[in-house]
Amino acid sequence: MIRTRLLSVLAALLFAFPAMAAGKTIIVLDGSGSMWGQIDGTTKIEIARDTLRKVMETLPDDTELGLVAYGHREKGSCSDIEIAIPPATGTAAAVADFADRLNPKGKTPLTDAVRKAAEELRIEENAATVILVTDGLETCNADPCTLGRELEASGVDFTAHVVGFGLSEEEGQEVACLAENTGGLYLKADDAGQLAEALETTVAKAPEPEPKPQAASVEFNVRGIARLSQDGPDMADSSEVRWDFIPLGANGEPESRSADGGYRGVFAASVPAGSYRAKARLGRITFETDVDLTEDATTDVIAVLNAGLVEITPKRTPEDTEADTGARVDVHFDGTKDGGYGQTRVWAKAGSIRVTGRIGKATVEESHELAAGETLKLDLVIGSGLVVPSAVYAEGGPEVEGNAIRFEVQDARADISGNRKTLGGQYGPGKQGMDVPPGDYMLYARLGKAEAMTPISVRAGERTEATVNINAGVLAVSAPGAYRIEFLEGKKDIQGNQKNLGGTYDVKAQETLPPGDYEVLVRYEGDRAEQRRKASVTAGERTEVVVE
Repeated sequence: MIRTRLLSVLAALLFAFPAMAAGKTIIVLDGSGSMWGQIDGTTKIEIARDTLRKVMETLPDDTELGLVAYGHREKGSCSDIEIAIPPATGTAAAVADFADRLNPKGKTPLTDAVRKAAEELRIEENAATVILVTDGLETCNADPCTLGRELEASGVDFTAHVVGFGLSEEEGQEVACLAENTGGLYLKADDAGQLAEALETTVAKAPEPEPKPQAASVEFNVRGIARLSQDGPDMADSSEVRWDFIPLGANGEPESRSADGGYRGVFAASVPAGSYRAKARLGRITFETDVDLTEDATTDVIAVLNAGLVEITPKRTPEDTEADTGARVDVHFDGTKDGGYGQTRVWAKAGSIRVTGRIGKATVEESHELAAGETLKLDLVIGSGLVVPSAVYAEGGPEVEGNAIRFEVQDARADISGNRKTLGGQYGPGKQGMDVPPGDYMLYARLGKAEAMTPISVRAGERTEATVNINAGVLAVSAPGAYRIEFLEGKKDIQGNQKNLGGTYDVKAQETLPPGDYEVLVRYEGDRAEQRRKASVTAGERTEVVVE
């Protein structure tokens, strides 16, 4: 329900404001870590992905649209803002595809993100609109209210709308001012009811349309009627079919505007007499035909879509009772595909279809036949297990903490060159884990110059918690006045070479190393001679060396 409401809100923002049609628009999408929070059992990032995908499919081809994302590449960074898709026509699919790949993890620099979007839109030269979608407040010492006042005072034709996820009334006021100061709307998205109220407010604030010319003797002069099959019933109760009646120019080609249109399975309108391209769209299925209309008669345009509905419940095991919300599901048909995350419904062309599912590296594919007018319900079992890793420095501890350690799930067997295929990876222990197909693997860990692996077995639908003993200690060096600190192996090889293990340009350095003997090399600027110190590293212990 929340997805449907949010789709309505964003669609209203994208279509309800004439200023947006005349200029460029950028969606600023929250990629901060809190987007993994849930609304009605579904993560906010999934709702955003699904909503953007569906909204993008409804946009006219001439919409100039871009996307800015923040907080999706780095943790703790206030500069993690990316112009993912520069504003241009024909970018709708790219916007949706980027959102599908977005992995929330960082902070919320929403003010600078909106500022960067405004700069990209060249608001001094063009009418421009920004739609900010955020589930949190500014976390980078900036004031969105001040930005709104600055932009409004500059005299440029700029509007910002704000969609808030799960914000309290007080929190909402802290971001609503950005919209209010630029003449935009703040839409609160706590639950389905409030989203409905927000949509009603949006519609109420949209300008009243100019009166349409009325037919002389009929209430409407064209009626679009959608049917799934030739002999099937009219889709009178559907709100998913999009109808548009586009005037044809003198050359017989459709113009860039729609004379009338809307979401109805049976859509009636009154338009000026003339020639039109009638278009009906259901999901990724389209129908179009040319029609001549008069003012004194009603012309029925019947669109036989030759389609059916596929409802898919992705599961990790056949015994699961609910859909896996992290599963990606797609239905392939007629040279295209459509899908989503978790419980998914797709309108597809009748005939042979292919259904694919993915959880991490685990995939499945099924072929089915779909009849026109049929609703095909499928349980799609995607055999996947979850590996949750951890590590210790030595048998019995201590545990490895922080995000510096790299974990990977690799094939149990190496190829002829000794390499192993990687099926999943992450930095830091625990977290959400890695989804992989059932089977036997090696859990690999790397921290500094230490690396180790341990065998694991993964079963579908089960959580495998595994610990890797990296058998390492930490060598920490303090060298006041140093220019560079380097770590060397303790012994030279048979050729007299001493392997350099790396270093840093600082007066302090530390490295995680396997147990053994090492040498620390300290270099200084100027004429001061370099110094060397011997050091031994013990697994699970910290060795500190001071070079003065």
